[in-house]
Amino acid sequence: MLPTMKKSNILSSPVKNVKTDYFTGPVKLHEISGITRPKEHDMYHVIFKKSARTKLHFHTGGQLLIVTNGTGSLVHYKKISAGTTKFKITKTKIINLSCGDVVYIPPKILHTHGSIKKNSIFSHIAINFYSKNNRKSQAVWYESDLRSNVISKIP
Repeated sequence: MLPTMKKSNILSSPVKNVKTDYFTGPVKLHEISGITRPKEHDMYHVIFKKSARTKLHFHTGGQLLIVTNGTGSLVHYKKISAGTTKFKITKTKIINLSCGDVVYIPPKILHTHGSIKKNSIFSHIAINFYSKNNRKSQAVWYESDLRSNVISKIP
């Protein structure tokens, strides 16, 4: 018996409640994978408003971003001191993003992404890949100044 194919539409995908502690402004998150239920990844359409960005975080699995609207950026960071809740960081790369861009973020890379314009919308599809043993990818979030200091881990 062949597996059943499923169809959805990102515009009618269920809106997921987001933890506002993970973002710097208003964000709307459509859970695309909520309908199709793949076993290899989770997929979301994320809409950042009014220059909203993610706070500093990393994923235990890789992440693919596909920009669907506006302009934004992806910023990579490197941990430069010991600690799990408080440590020093430095920016290692800034990647400007615009509609149609696709970028892959390897597992465990500290980063932030989102809008760079105050009065425009930036959106992307985020695909969070499960690990090799099909474990759901987890995100680890941090409160930081996004320059040099991580202040705490966000629960």
